[in-house]
Amino acid sequence: QVQLVESGGGLVQPGGSLRLSCAASGFAFASYAMGWVRQAPGKGREWVSVTNGDGRIRNYADFVKGRFTISKDVAKKSLYLEMSSLQSDDTAVYYCAKRPVDYVGTYHFAGWSDFDYWGQGTPVTVSS
Repeated sequence: QVQLVESGGGLVQPGGSLRLSCAASGFAFASYAMGWVRQAPGKGREWVSVTNGDGRIRNYADFVKGRFTISKDVAKKSLYLEMSSLQSDDTAVYYCAKRPVDYVGTYHFAGWSDFDYWGQGTPVTVSS
């Protein structure tokens, strides 16, 4: 069955960096788009970034502003999110999510049905 297991979260100071990882299994990793979604305390889910099946196309939410980089290692069946210049507003649980399809061009978030499987999440806290 599909499994997504995130790791790499933790406590980081403002301005710091973290690298999140997601180990995927149970499906043809290179055939599906993958993404990162976050949920801050007391707030709704927020789409962060999506990459296509082979990892060459990458799209980001506007608030990322060049601070985050999504990547995909197809051979290792792993998804990553490199985060830098972290701010307190980035404090959230970060979820790895699988899309039911691949895509080309630019990804436009259409709703949570865009994703069919989710990991358990990894918490990120940005605080001094």
